[in-house]
Amino acid sequence: MGLISKSKLAEIKKIQREEKSRKKRKVKVRHEKVSFLIVCEGKCTEPNYFNSFIDNRNSKVIESKIIGKGYNTVSLIKETIKIVKKSFKEYDRLWAVFDKDDFENFNDAIKLAKKNNIYCAWSNESFELWYYLYFQYLDTGISRQEYIKKIEREIQSKTGNSSFKYKKNDKDFYAILQKYGNEEQAIINAEKLQNLYHDKDYASHKPCTHVSNLVKELKNPSSLLE
Repeated sequence: MGLISKSKLAEIKKIQREEKSRKKRKVKVRHEKVSFLIVCEGKCTEPNYFNSFIDNRNSKVIESKIIGKGYNTVSLIKETIKIVKKSFKEYDRLWAVFDKDDFENFNDAIKLAKKNNIYCAWSNESFELWYYLYFQYLDTGISRQEYIKKIEREIQSKTGNSSFKYKKNDKDFYAILQKYGNEEQAIINAEKLQNLYHDKDYASHKPCTHVSNLVKELKNPSSLLE
């Protein structure tokens, strides 16, 4: 095989530089936005919250698809995997939002999610714990109905409206949280609860919520850009 001429070698190097430059430009365009797929256990409560959360910020960095499936724990994770496989879109972040409630396969759901690169914004016992943390820190495990009563009392006290009742699927509830609660304090309270536990028996982490982890990403999506 003969030697490559200087002119041919220069041409090859030029092509290589252009290809490298093209790839860099492609990566830059690919990461101008962060795309989220958020699959929720509830059909209304959680999707209403996250849709309002994203709309309230009007971020140009976020692309999101939020789905309420009405499935729980392991079933929800399996459904999320199916959605991803059927989708033509490649998402940067996959999140599943679900509660512990009385389900016994809670730990299995989190394990399956991790295996499939799905982040879990779980709450033990219920999503309403996250709502209550907007108002107060609480490290005693109570039921969903007890959280609701506490939320109602907080809002009744702050609004002077003693007849206020929490409606699970209220599309305006996020606005109420923003007006009368404290989102940054909710994150601090949630992290404080997370730091109480150091094992992987997530079903025993009560009360605890990891919704704050998803909220922090949505608040600052630019931190996920490469």
